[in-house]
Amino acid sequence: MATIAHDIAGTGPVAPADRLAAASGSRLAAGLAFAVVSATTFGMSGALATGLLGTGWSAGAVVLVRVGIAALVVAPFGALALRDRWHLLRRNAGLITMYGVLAVAGSQFCYFSAVARMPVGPALLIEYTAPATVVVWLWLRHGQRPGPVTLIGAALAAVGLVLVLDVLSGAHLNTAGVLWALGAMIGAASYFVISADTSNGLPPLALAASGLVVGAAVLGLLGLVGLLSMDTSTASTSYSGHVFAWWVPLVVLGLVTAAVSYTTGIAAGRRLGSRLASFVALLEVVAGVGFAWLLLNQLPRSVQLLGGLLILAGVVGVKLGERDAVAGSSAATTARATSR
Repeated sequence: MATIAHDIAGTGPVAPADRLAAASGSRLAAGLAFAVVSATTFGMSGALATGLLGTGWSAGAVVLVRVGIAALVVAPFGALALRDRWHLLRRNAGLITMYGVLAVAGSQFCYFSAVARMPVGPALLIEYTAPATVVVWLWLRHGQRPGPVTLIGAALAAVGLVLVLDVLSGAHLNTAGVLWALGAMIGAASYFVISADTSNGLPPLALAASGLVVGAAVLGLLGLVGLLSMDTSTASTSYSGHVFAWWVPLVVLGLVTAAVSYTTGIAAGRRLGSRLASFVALLEVVAGVGFAWLLLNQLPRSVQLLGGLLILAGVVGVKLGERDAVAGSSAATTARATSR
């Protein structure tokens, strides 16, 4: 248990020099394990939330309870990870606020608002165009021009998005649901970028805990002033023909799909970097569609599944292009240094 806690918190002992290779392999294995757990548990949230939304819960209320439970669970571990480094919270106040508002409260609220209006699978597929969006943002904001592989990947993702929305067949398109899913995509992009940032010095558990606390506080404040609907219900929920008390999916949402998901996701990002972590995070789409099928009997149409495959292929292309760009940049830097 102590080893697992050290792995998540990022506070484990430094390996001796003759064990660096083994430690590097262990770090990769641990990062992949954390990423798979994070993606799988995140993928469960849409189906569970849909069952509650169908009984009268509002998206704001579901997200507040989910984030609140997770904050209560993770906060003590985050405080332990900080120990005598509380100044890190003050130094990173802006980053923590952005993480709590965009990556925690914003992404979850937008996603649950989307699944209240459209099936879980298409909503997730729209959200997971985030890596391509990050590349475009880096191009426009920082001048990091993407290469041919990246552009091809972005084009595939765009075509896939059109198929997921099923606009070519004249099917009914819930515009509000699509807009909410795009909002969730912005939150997901923020999550990947901030989670993988190691320059702030915040331990993963501290970032997760502080972000969850900020997210819960923001949602609670919006509910208190009446800007966010906080409708609740004590009606039983039904999943795959089985009836559960209203509090059961809420507890699972808070403990499993938030507390576990965010802490393991940040731990994965720190060990794998944003590129590889976002690759593995694509499992959330598969898990989300699988849970929606098992719990809600929702399955995207064949054209939407094809679009989903194109989106996934496009994201892979985007990330491969990003890897090539990084390698090229490193090679150029080495060449300049050698010429001197």
